[in-house]
Amino acid sequence: MKTIGLLGGMSWESTVGYYRAINEGVKKKLGGLHSAKIAMYSVDFEPIEKLQHQGDWEGTARILSEAAQNIQSAGADVLLICTNTMHKVAPQIEKAIKIPLLHIADATAEVLVDKGIKTVGLLGTAFTMEKDFYKGRLIEKYGLNVQIPNGEDRKIVHKIIYEELCLGKIQSDSKNEYLRIIDMLANQGSEAVILGCTEIGMLISQGDTKVKLLDTTAIHAEKAVEYSL
Repeated sequence: MKTIGLLGGMSWESTVGYYRAINEGVKKKLGGLHSAKIAMYSVDFEPIEKLQHQGDWEGTARILSEAAQNIQSAGADVLLICTNTMHKVAPQIEKAIKIPLLHIADATAEVLVDKGIKTVGLLGTAFTMEKDFYKGRLIEKYGLNVQIPNGEDRKIVHKIIYEELCLGKIQSDSKNEYLRIIDMLANQGSEAVILGCTEIGMLISQGDTKVKLLDTTAIHAEKAVEYSL
C-alpha cells in the first residue's frame, strides 16, 4: 500500500471528509482492520484566505509548496491538495516536489468522460468558477462545455462557502439557494453539476436534487485509494 499525502486545512472542515472517505475506501477494498497510510499536513487557513482575496497567489504557493515538501519528507508517495481553489497554484507545488500530484480537476473530468457527459455546470469559489486554472483545464484537456452561474449567483455561492461552510455552519436558506442555482444550470443545459468546492458536499447531496451531482471530495478521495492500492 502506498502512502497518500494530504495537504489540508483549507478548510479543515472539508479535510475531515477526505480523511474519512479515504480510510473508508481502503477498508471497503481490503476489509478487516485495514486503513489508509496517510501523511497529512494541515495548514492554518486564515493567512491563506487573506492572500487569496488580496490576489497574492505566489504567496499562497510558497506556503503550500513548503507544506508539500514536508509531506514528501514524511514518506508520501503521492500528493493530494484537499481543496479545489488552491489547485490555482498546483503547477508551482508540482515543481517543488518529486512525487506525483493527483489533480482534482483531472479526477473529476475522467468521471464525466466515462459517463459520456459533455456539458457540465460548475459551482465553487469565485476563483474556481471565474479563473481558467480549473474550468480551462476541463475545456482544453477534456473537451467539456463548462457552464457557471451568473454574476449575482456566483457571489452568493462564494459568500456561503467562506462565511458559512468553512466555519462549519449549515443553513437551510443557503441550501435552498444552492439548489435553485443548480436547477438554473440544469435548465441551461448542464447534464450534471460539479460541486467544485470541497465544502459544498457538507450542504447538499445527491438526495436533494434530481440533477446529477459530482462531489469532488468523494471523487478525489476515491482516486487516491485507487492509486494507493
